[in-house]
Amino acid sequence: MRVACLIAGVATASEVTPVQKVIQLMNGMLEKGKKEKHEEQVQFAAYKTWCDDTATEKTRAIKEDNEQIDSLEAVIGKCEADISKLTKEIAQLDEDISVYEGDLKAATKVRKMEHEDYLATHKDLTESVDATAGAIALIKKKMFDKKAGAALLQTPRMPEADRRKLQSFLSTSEGYNMAAPEAAAYEDHTGGIIEILEKLHDKFEDERTEAEKEESNSKHAFEMLSQDLTNSISTSKDDRSDKAQQKAKTAQREADAKGDLQDTVTSRDDDQAYLDDLSATCKSKSDDFEARQTLRAQEIEAIEKAIEIISSGAVSGAADKHLPSLVQQGSALMQLRSNSRSPNQIPGTSARMQTSRAPDAGSCTSRAP
Repeated sequence: MRVACLIAGVATASEVTPVQKVIQLMNGMLEKGKKEKHEEQVQFAAYKTWCDDTATEKTRAIKEDNEQIDSLEAVIGKCEADISKLTKEIAQLDEDISVYEGDLKAATKVRKMEHEDYLATHKDLTESVDATAGAIALIKKKMFDKKAGAALLQTPRMPEADRRKLQSFLSTSEGYNMAAPEAAAYEDHTGGIIEILEKLHDKFEDERTEAEKEESNSKHAFEMLSQDLTNSISTSKDDRSDKAQQKAKTAQREADAKGDLQDTVTSRDDDQAYLDDLSATCKSKSDDFEARQTLRAQEIEAIEKAIEIISSGAVSGAADKHLPSLVQQGSALMQLRSNSRSPNQIPGTSARMQTSRAPDAGSCTSRAP
């Protein structure tokens, strides 16, 4: 109606012809229509960019969530496997510790028995060494008597053959008188006995020395075994403690991963729902934009055609005949555009999309005058 009034008013002006004034006004309308069409394209391009960027961001977030879900599920699976393995290893360490402690206890008991045997053997050998040495000294001093002989015969480790020789010596030596010529006979008779006693003395000393060496070796071997078992027990207990801590940490990590998995699944599902709403809303507004662009293109084409007709020679001389129909066409175009749907009236926009920070797609189109 506004265009119609303008055209009617111009038709009464005297300074320019009605046709010229109409052409000027229609050129203005044409330029304004093109400008508004372009502005709407620029504004919708920003909105579409937001749609595309938001969709890309949500798609990326969903992809990352899916990857995180896969990763968390792998972590949970590994934690379960590690816990199972650690449980078996801890049980094996408990068994090892029990065996090591049993071995140490048994070895300590055996060592105690060996040491007691050594002490008894060493005591016997020492007494034998001392007895033979004393007997030799007494015989050489011609002071060996029946009492000393009886003590000598009690030597613990004396061989039986040597014991019989000593008994024979003692039975014959009692009748000797230490005055000559009995003294000479005594020395001849004791010479063989002294040799026997010296050999026995050396033998007992050698056995005592060997017993001492064996005791030293046994003591060293026990100390080495004891140290090894003690180290094994200590190491196994440390390993068990470490594995028990690892198991506890792994169980906590599994629990954390399960919690993160639930949160990630919820986040992904929310993002997917948002993306679905976004895609539907953006498509709806894109369809409305295309419809408005088509309408504007038709307006521009109609105006350009009207200008072409009015500018032709056939119309310029018959303004009174053609102007009323052009006015009617202009009014129809304005009515058509005013009846086009506003982008702010697009149905189906969810509450989620209405609260998002998208550019106002409705601003892509300015209401035509």
